[in-house]
Amino acid sequence: MLFNSFLFLTLFLPIALAGYYTAGARHPRAAALWLCAASIVFYGAWNPAFVGLLAISIAFNYAMSRAIMAAAPNSRARRAWLAFAIAIDLGVLVRYKYLALLAGTLIEWTGIVPHGALGLAAQSVALPLGVSFFTFTQIGYLLDCNARIVKTPDALGFVQFVTFFPHLIAGPILHHKEMMTQFAQPETYRWRAENFSVGATVFAMGLAKKLLLADPIAPFADAGFAAPGSLQTLAAWGTCLAYAMQLYFDFSGYSDMAVGLAKLFGVRFPLNFNSPFKATSIIDFWQRWHMTLTRYLSAYLYYPLAMRINRGRAARGRTTGRAAQQSVPGFATTVAVPTFYTMGLAGIWHGAGLQYLIYGLLHAGYLTINHAYRAWRAEPPTATAASGARAVPHTGFAARLRHVANVLVTFVAVLVAFVFFRAHGMDDAWALLKGMLGLRGIESIDAWPIGHASIDIGALEVLRLTLGRTLPALQIAALLAIAWFAPNSHQLMGRFSPALDRAALDVPAWLVWRPSWRWAVVTFALLFVCAAQLHGEVRFLYFQF
Repeated sequence: MLFNSFLFLTLFLPIALAGYYTAGARHPRAAALWLCAASIVFYGAWNPAFVGLLAISIAFNYAMSRAIMAAAPNSRARRAWLAFAIAIDLGVLVRYKYLALLAGTLIEWTGIVPHGALGLAAQSVALPLGVSFFTFTQIGYLLDCNARIVKTPDALGFVQFVTFFPHLIAGPILHHKEMMTQFAQPETYRWRAENFSVGATVFAMGLAKKLLLADPIAPFADAGFAAPGSLQTLAAWGTCLAYAMQLYFDFSGYSDMAVGLAKLFGVRFPLNFNSPFKATSIIDFWQRWHMTLTRYLSAYLYYPLAMRINRGRAARGRTTGRAAQQSVPGFATTVAVPTFYTMGLAGIWHGAGLQYLIYGLLHAGYLTINHAYRAWRAEPPTATAASGARAVPHTGFAARLRHVANVLVTFVAVLVAFVFFRAHGMDDAWALLKGMLGLRGIESIDAWPIGHASIDIGALEVLRLTLGRTLPALQIAALLAIAWFAPNSHQLMGRFSPALDRAALDVPAWLVWRPSWRWAVVTFALLFVCAAQLHGEVRFLYFQF
């Protein structure tokens, strides 16, 4: 079931909300049980066969969490239970996401068709929706149990935490501490008009991004990536930009819809998307794009490895931290190695295929260069008063120009990585990059239909073809303008933002949402326009991960 389907909007969501608050009026645990049941129905509506996989995963990980907490802190038994549980969880991911690729690679390299399970894996295997997200959510929970961050087990709370349907399929990746405290509060299960108005507004914004902005540009991206070897420079760049805009508004729309739905049920999610195309560096980009994934990777992959490396250096009498980063070997060891390790795994997490690994390693290279620049650059001169007053940073034309340049450089770097993220394989990725580099030449004026209008086709056909060529460019330009210059939903909602992050208060007052008839009319009008576009169920792009 999708957030952008008639079945969800007209049947599932009203029934889920009505049952939730009716049960909540009697007892919070009853509402929690109803929400768990509704979430299982939501997941099973796509493919009932995989409900069993979800149930087994939850039962296994909860049992492992109890075993981990029962073992003595820092004991060998606790570490063994943790390692066993993580190995099983990762084994499930390998089974559904990577085993077919491994089997296919083995067949390609050796020419031998394996029998048994591996042979079956070479065939097409349906990927359970959200398997990466609910698996990573539970691995994080197990790691927190091992670190004694989880204090007391709660079976119902754990099931509710994992299955809560607004995040079950494509995130955000939640931390148990920020969610369990909300699920434990009786006020969460009581009807409040503000929750409904705020949640419905944010949901409408997300639905509009998906249906009115992301989906219309998708055919141009799909057409280009279907035949990347035939594209010249402008068409190749147009294809890449079209996909970037599609992914941007698709993921932004999903993130808004998830936050809005959670708020309808009295729950606040962490911010997961914060205008990443406005980023002035790759570090800034990953602090804005899939923010909960960045948080997860930092907490459970990057920092543990970086700290282990620094402890090892300290034991050998070498410098650590910022001092180590001032030398090339120290920087490579303490920053580059953890970065490539983390982003390489992040790339593989997104999918089976060498192109995903290259995507992750590209961003690892970007981040390493960005960190090196920050560690080694000379501090720019600042004007300081003779009395020792605080330095005032430059805010003139040069600073604005530098800001624009930083945004553009970051954006182009992200675009290049997106080629690998979207391509069907390495051959297609290289083919599109060759077109973007101009290795097939640039489109000539003879290719434009007006050049042969008087000979081959009539005026109306010229107009049709001309509009067909210019429409994608106009759409891309409009979408870029929105991504770069318009405030996002978190900014528009201001202090009413349902996200757990600090409210954004940097938007003119007349644009900020507030409970009023004007905003109610805007929200319902937006929902009405979106309803008219619900011709079919178009999946969110992140559902494939």
